Amino acid sequence: MVDRRDDGVVVLTLNRPDRRNAMTDGMTGDWRRVIADLSADRDVRCVVVTGAGDAFCSGGDLSWLAERGTESVPALRDRMLGFYRTWLAVADLEVPTIAAVNGAAVGAGLCLALACDLVYAAREAKLLAPFTSLGLHPGMAATYLLPRVAGVQVAREMLLTGRTVTGEEAASAGLATRAFPRESLMEEVMEIASRTAANAPIATRLTKVALAGGGHADLEAALRWESLAQPVTMASDDMLEGLAAQRERRAPRFGNA
Repeated sequence: MVDRRDDGVVVLTLNRPDRRNAMTDGMTGDWRRVIADLSADRDVRCVVVTGAGDAFCSGGDLSWLAERGTESVPALRDRMLGFYRTWLAVADLEVPTIAAVNGAAVGAGLCLALACDLVYAAREAKLLAPFTSLGLHPGMAATYLLPRVAGVQVAREMLLTGRTVTGEEAASAGLATRAFPRESLMEEVMEIASRTAANAPIATRLTKVALAGGGHADLEAALRWESLAQPVTMASDDMLEGLAAQRERRAPRFGNA
């Protein structure tokens, strides 16, 4: 479900509450089309991802695995790679992305949340990656996203033991940005999204690029990037508007990137 707001915030709701928003083939196709549309839409300033009902996402729909028959490893590899890349394409959006983890985020569903720039969780939400208990190697970039976001020790505990963490624990461990009471989660997230969407779009997009993959490799790389990216914004109308708004003590009115 796609909800486009006037302030440039787009809310994507995984809307299969009867399946705890499992990633079915149909939902995967819908997601592919929506992300492609958002990538080409210059009016979008911020994207929020959440789930309908009491779950964020219970992960990939595994029902087909029991009936996979004699499908070969190369065929399974191609299928899974396409699935991973489709859902993780949210990370390729140039605008900030926010996961509002309103309930259980399991396996691939947890990875979808971690692929977003910011993760806000309900305190009671359950986050887990139970791949090995299902006889599966982790997928959906779990072995990259978990250690990158929360560190190797947290990744090892979650992936090797299958431990479930709450949203509150996730915030303490760095797995989530912050945790809020479930009843106020979406209100808090939408306020953050609106504030993010109100910032200068060129500067915001360039900042997202700078922080991709955890930031620059070293100080010199950061200086080289910033000495080019900051002049780009200095030459933009956004900077003139930002300075004028500060001088006039009003909210800035930025155009599209």
